[in-house]
Amino acid sequence: MIELKKNHIYQGDCIEILKGLPSNSVDLIFADPPYNMQLKKELYRPNNTKVDGVNDLWDKFASFQEYDNFSIAWLKECRRVLKDTGTIWVIGSYHNIYRVGNIMLNLGYWILNDITWHKSNPMPNFLGTRFTNATETLLWCSKGENYKKYTFNHKLMKQYNGGKQMTSVWNIGLCVGSERIKGEDGKKAHSTQKPEGLLKRVILSTTKQGDVVLDPFFGTGTTGAVSKKLGRNFIGIEREQNYIQVAKTRIASINDLLPESSWIETAKEEQPKVPFVNLIRKNIINVGELLYTRKSFNKRAEVLIDGNLHYENNIGSIHRIGAIIQQTPSCNGWKFWYAFKNNKPLLLDDLRAQYIHEYKI
Repeated sequence: MIELKKNHIYQGDCIEILKGLPSNSVDLIFADPPYNMQLKKELYRPNNTKVDGVNDLWDKFASFQEYDNFSIAWLKECRRVLKDTGTIWVIGSYHNIYRVGNIMLNLGYWILNDITWHKSNPMPNFLGTRFTNATETLLWCSKGENYKKYTFNHKLMKQYNGGKQMTSVWNIGLCVGSERIKGEDGKKAHSTQKPEGLLKRVILSTTKQGDVVLDPFFGTGTTGAVSKKLGRNFIGIEREQNYIQVAKTRIASINDLLPESSWIETAKEEQPKVPFVNLIRKNIINVGELLYTRKSFNKRAEVLIDGNLHYENNIGSIHRIGAIIQQTPSCNGWKFWYAFKNNKPLLLDDLRAQYIHEYKI
């Protein structure tokens, strides 16, 4: 067993190192595996200059089967080291993400979202034989369908997004300018360096301060750099020594935290438990009164003395009758039904709030 060291980069084969890490030990995994680009020849621009593409040995596999076997091995170990409350992000392009997604489902993972990273500055298709490829996909998954206590900072991300709920399409540019790390020869240090803005959303949305983020394909350390800036811990696994040196230098140079590092997901405000019949007892709702559905107010149900509703041939709670009308397994009746007061429709939830305020519940 390998000792789990926080804020440490392990050098070696990711599968072998993952096998040595303790089970249920990390809060989040971000994986940017080889894409298996299957490049057959060099690519040139119209001005005859060579395109600096992904020609690294680590991205070359003899066959799809070899790539699948590799993916099964590292994803299986990632699921083992991930906490039951943790989640994993895997990024890929059309070359590999469909194979990887299928493997993840077969291993028991449960897909929570597929995020489309829309690159605002994509590389053109120089040959003019296809559409310009301007997107990559991130699969965000839990350990399985029944692992529901995972971290998702919904309110925090809404705040980050200017008060609007964030969608599954993220518009972020490729690494350019000062963000692109280059070697002494002036060439980019890593062919597939991801922008920090992408990792910022991943880590901010699905971790808490002090959580441990594992990256089994650490590269030049974007995951580690953003984790440090957000007050999280990281664990990196990387095979190439030159990448590790770049990552260590990069992370060591970080002295300041991002403003978002202090943001905390606020807890859900829980409404006091109020039986619907209490509103009848206080004459906020009357026996025999009609309640209406929220869509066009075309369906209605009669209020009974025991707090149930009578709708057509059905008698049940505000929740059960709402579910019957919607043909869904459940329904929040407080946010489904309306009562008319002074010729104006009022949501039952507002009448519940009135009851709570008046009677100091």
